[in-house]
Amino acid sequence: MPASPIINALTIDVEDYFQVSAFAPHIARSEWNTRECRVERNIDVILEMLARHDTKATFFTLGWIAERYPDMVRQIVQQGHELASHGYGHERASDQTEEAFFADIQLAKIVLEDLTDREVNGYRAPSFSIGTGNLWAFDCLARAGYRYSSSIYPIRHDHYGMPDSPRFAYEVRPDLMEIPITTLRVFSRNLPSSGGGYFRLLPYALSRWMLNRVNTDDRESGIFYFHPWEIDTEQPRIEGISQKTRFRHYVNIDRMEGRLNQLLLDFKWGRMDQIFLDRFAKHAVTA
Repeated sequence: MPASPIINALTIDVEDYFQVSAFAPHIARSEWNTRECRVERNIDVILEMLARHDTKATFFTLGWIAERYPDMVRQIVQQGHELASHGYGHERASDQTEEAFFADIQLAKIVLEDLTDREVNGYRAPSFSIGTGNLWAFDCLARAGYRYSSSIYPIRHDHYGMPDSPRFAYEVRPDLMEIPITTLRVFSRNLPSSGGGYFRLLPYALSRWMLNRVNTDDRESGIFYFHPWEIDTEQPRIEGISQKTRFRHYVNIDRMEGRLNQLLLDFKWGRMDQIFLDRFAKHAVTA
């Protein structure tokens, strides 16, 4: 019999365009409340897209966003998706002390759980900012009661990355899994193959080929991610940013929604908790 199709994890990092880490030198946190928020509109589009494709996903959501848009957060849960934590204030873990990081992830968990009366199991660090210099973050996550993290991107990048870390899910602390962002191993190097700016930059056929290779050759689930602002062609343009930052943020935004629709047709998708926590729970029982 042919092997069953691999179910991949579809994930959305719920933040608004003005909260992107690359814009931090240009937009002070004190300005956030004065900026036009577009996250509700974009999440509505995403929820409609997922419903059309009968697909469930995991929404890594900022506590800051959840407090301001509680009905949006409840709608995510009511439609059968997993609500997970992206921290409270979108501060990079690598820029915080251990005490400040713990306070941030604990507050985010409390806010999300109080709004929905659902347990929040997952966490993703803003900008994949857990690395060799702050592995204590995993101790904080375990202490705060999270069951998994998806915070490491095993590639070389100028802002993040742990290229020598495992490519697939592993127990990083007792009862805490790390589920890295998906890469394809080619010529002793990990190639990014799981969403974000890479998905907008590369030809769709190449992104599809890389994820298919992970499914067929590695027999592993891929973890795909994107942000609500990546489908928003009408978002305000930020002035004063570098040409590099401008290119990374805005490249092919007008093609993103169409590519996502095709991606949902070409692969099977599900929630992080149902793919990984259920699998490892079964493994623990049979081990």
